[in-house]
Amino acid sequence: MRCVFAGTPDVAAIALRRLLDSSHDVVAVITRPDARAGRGRSLSPSPVATVAQEAGIETIKPTSLRDPDVLHRLREIAPDVAPIVAFGGLVPPEALTIPRHGWVNLHFSLLPRWRGAAPVQHAIWRGDDITGASTFLLEEGLDTGPVFGSVMEEIAPDDTSGALLARLAEVGADLLVDTLDVIEAGTAAPVVQVGDPSMAPKIRTDDARVRWNVPAFAVDRQVRACTPAPGAWTMLGDERVGLGPVEIADPQDFTLAPGEVHVTKRDVLVGTLTDPVLLDRVRPSGKKEMSAADWARGIRLVSGTVLGAQQEAGA
Repeated sequence: MRCVFAGTPDVAAIALRRLLDSSHDVVAVITRPDARAGRGRSLSPSPVATVAQEAGIETIKPTSLRDPDVLHRLREIAPDVAPIVAFGGLVPPEALTIPRHGWVNLHFSLLPRWRGAAPVQHAIWRGDDITGASTFLLEEGLDTGPVFGSVMEEIAPDDTSGALLARLAEVGADLLVDTLDVIEAGTAAPVVQVGDPSMAPKIRTDDARVRWNVPAFAVDRQVRACTPAPGAWTMLGDERVGLGPVEIADPQDFTLAPGEVHVTKRDVLVGTLTDPVLLDRVRPSGKKEMSAADWARGIRLVSGTVLGAQQEAGA
């Protein structure tokens, strides 16, 4: 089938590469405009734009799919189908009807669970054991369309959102190609979503602030869900400190209050509502990531210091 592919980040680029290796013909790509990145803040194309340009495919970079010129070009192309993965923008009603078989969205959850922008992060944060990827027919509602197919993926106890999404991107790319195959064959039978939906809005920087007055398992889930983006963090006095995944420590022969630090030569433990957690990697403000032990030695962190004290006082 003739495809117009829409997507922007690395996970979408994986799906695009898989489509380029399939029997389907990707005739154009729609992606977000070039964005500033790196120390020099120079304009850089999206990962999807890079793949498309390498393949010599027409690349459209609209600020909005409502742009009349973009809609006109889509009608000129007259695609059979428009696969879409993490595009980062809304598809307006006037664009939904252009492809003959509609827009087929690859979404990284088992719909209707975790509709929205951050399904992988919310699955980890809320303690799900299983998640997956789904393909569905895009409609005006947020991730509400009928589902073509899905694949399941276990969530490991140490999964970060980055690690889990990387796996889902691979299996999801295969699912997307399979879905287009059955649409082309005329055997697709999308099924209306059944069950109570749950929502997965974007997790912002303020949401990633760690509150230590919750159980250790909740701190662990939050930090893993926010790794690598937007990145979990806490405060040490007036300084923001980024946190990598933590480890729930064995019960200690001493008690730590929430946020209270205990420092040894090799470890930095922080109290929670239950067991303490071990810090692994930290990123002090304006500095590179380092081990928690090196960080503690460098700033002469002492036991009894309380992380996040100002935040909790202002909560």
